Amino acid sequence: MKQDMIAVLDLGGQDNVQVARALREKGVYSEIHPHDIALEALKALPGIRGFIVNGGENRVVNGVSIDVDPALYTLGLPFLVVNHRGSRPNDLEAWPLDMGPALQDFIARCGAQANWSMENFIEDQVALIRQQVGDGKVLLALSGGVDSSVVAALLLRAIGDKLTCVHVNHGLLRKGEPEQVVRVFRQELGANLIYVDAVDRFLDKLAGVSDPEQKRKIIGAEFIRVFEEEARKLSGIDFLAQGTIYPDIIESGTKTAKAVKAHHNVGGLPKDLQFSLVEPLKYLFKDEVRACGVKLGLPHDMVYRQPFPGPGLGVRCLGAITRQRLEIVRESDAILREEFARHGLDKKVWQYFTVVPDFRAVGVRGHARAMEYPVILRAVNTVDAMTATVEPLLFPVLASITQRILAEVPGAGRVLYDLSPKPPATIEWE
Repeated sequence: MKQDMIAVLDLGGQDNVQVARALREKGVYSEIHPHDIALEALKALPGIRGFIVNGGENRVVNGVSIDVDPALYTLGLPFLVVNHRGSRPNDLEAWPLDMGPALQDFIARCGAQANWSMENFIEDQVALIRQQVGDGKVLLALSGGVDSSVVAALLLRAIGDKLTCVHVNHGLLRKGEPEQVVRVFRQELGANLIYVDAVDRFLDKLAGVSDPEQKRKIIGAEFIRVFEEEARKLSGIDFLAQGTIYPDIIESGTKTAKAVKAHHNVGGLPKDLQFSLVEPLKYLFKDEVRACGVKLGLPHDMVYRQPFPGPGLGVRCLGAITRQRLEIVRESDAILREEFARHGLDKKVWQYFTVVPDFRAVGVRGHARAMEYPVILRAVNTVDAMTATVEPLLFPVLASITQRILAEVPGAGRVLYDLSPKPPATIEWE
């Protein structure tokens, strides 16, 4: 392990992410771990040089005040206890308005080297992947999105032809995306890629399901089933690789915080999973994933392509998915992307997409009453996907997008623009 680490122990603090990111910005690798991490587990963390016990208002869980194992303080590692009345009152400290000086002092006390870098991360992950996989073979769900693309590049560097990529067309991809994924990865990057057409299979499973969490779990579980079937056609597949990143894990809930939403690769995995998981990006934030992709030599337009949720358009066709509304989402999304590119916004805005709710509004078509669906536009900017601001689009741009959607997308009768930042909203609607 090339990098020193300072662990952030979650004792109910609401700013765990901010503390972890502040440490990384100072060049020291950090991870967030539960307050009840075992003594041996903390000692075994690679490169561990110290830990921060980060308390806060979520310290009371189910009416009981939680605490860390007092034995952690006997490890001989420097520690910092923040914002709570714990078992070590002499060590109490509170963050100043600027946490920078406090963290810098603590880093010095830990003797931690500022050696957190993408080069070191990649070198470490390549070694860890080779150690975990050994002579085994890995199956990767390759959607073509940023996360799975970076995982593919890491695995190709680490294990080469021991990797088999599977691209599943579940009917929830953006317009033209399945063809693009096959072209880029099979023809341009030379990956061993298997294409699976499972459109009807997924849409049949999702028929009538309106709960967004249930949709995520169905999609995640069905993905695993597809991979199991493909694996049975191959020999010696022992591992399943995933593009899980840190916000996926954090937003899926901790012991002191409720889940924001389940992620298909965190909450949706079946208990009888037949593979061991390989998740080399699970401690990276989104901006760090992109930086990793650049260092690995992936094309710029691939690394900075539009983020796309694992459940795809399934969480943008709100409520129970129908083929009609799914096509409205797909076609309107394609128009939005074309118009953003035409107005030079595709390089400026982090994520933009359309959403179609499961209700219709009255309108007029051909001098007659028509009941058609609203299309909601979403365009946000963010660094780490934990917070997001809305892009202030000019009215002529909105008018151009609106005109095209209403004229070119059958079933679309209104266009709206979502002005809600994260928080309190999330980036996606479901």
